[in-house]
Amino acid sequence: MWIALLLSLIALAAVLLLRYRRGRALSQAARQLKEARSQPGKRLRLSAPDQPVEELLAQINGLLEDRENETRQLREREESLRRQIANVSHDLRTPLTSILGYLQLLEGNLEPEQRSRYLQVVEERARVLQELITAFYDLSRIEGGEYPLEIQPVDLRRRLEPLLASFYDDFQQAGFQVEVELEEGLPPVLADPGGVTRVLTNLLSNALKHGSTALTIRLYREGDFLVTSFSNDAPHLTQDDLPRVFERFYTGDQMRTGQNTGLGLAIVKALAQRMGHTAFAQLENGVFTVGVRWHMYR
Repeated sequence: MWIALLLSLIALAAVLLLRYRRGRALSQAARQLKEARSQPGKRLRLSAPDQPVEELLAQINGLLEDRENETRQLREREESLRRQIANVSHDLRTPLTSILGYLQLLEGNLEPEQRSRYLQVVEERARVLQELITAFYDLSRIEGGEYPLEIQPVDLRRRLEPLLASFYDDFQQAGFQVEVELEEGLPPVLADPGGVTRVLTNLLSNALKHGSTALTIRLYREGDFLVTSFSNDAPHLTQDDLPRVFERFYTGDQMRTGQNTGLGLAIVKALAQRMGHTAFAQLENGVFTVGVRWHMYR
């Protein structure tokens, strides 16, 4: 009987000791949690092993890490939004300032030839402004899933060839030496016909605005993909620029002229993704290549 009583007392003491240690551990964890709210990166730790409490603290530490990641991403989005607002304000202000300036000049006594030239400048700046607003609106609709798409088999070569013909005079006047390589007999891709035309048009426009005099345009098969690529020398582009070429309002030279919005490639990436394909950019030996990998339709 005495042995049973002694064992009962030992068991009770062990339970009380365990509860004391667990209570102490939880109190310590509560203090650490209070500190962690004002000290990013701080994690909760136990001074003595206790598996159930350790599992609880591991979950709390996971929540702390998730909160810090969300806070960091929120700050990055806010900074990106501020940068975008500043850029769009600048790009809107530049043509508007020019338009207002020339309109003031038109109020004076001008020769007919001079008046005609000023009116032409006003019209050109107004078109730039219209294109910027339209591009920004379209990008917002694409990213918001409000851009209408009708997915069907599309022949990329038949879409690209007439665009190349329509850009021929522009490239000639700009002094480009264009090399075109389009494979024949390629299968179609599943996409929206108008979306494909918009993507290819933006890629051609980007090459015309930012490319050098040598441009290589290719359409070829790569494994399970068809690739449309546009390559040109880019001596001023760096590897640091590469991850950002698809950002809104980003341009490699960062020269904001009111005619260089940086929205074209952002639309390419967003629209390609909405159709289930992938835009890419790479820089090798000073040659910049941008394009889209399209999933083949079988």
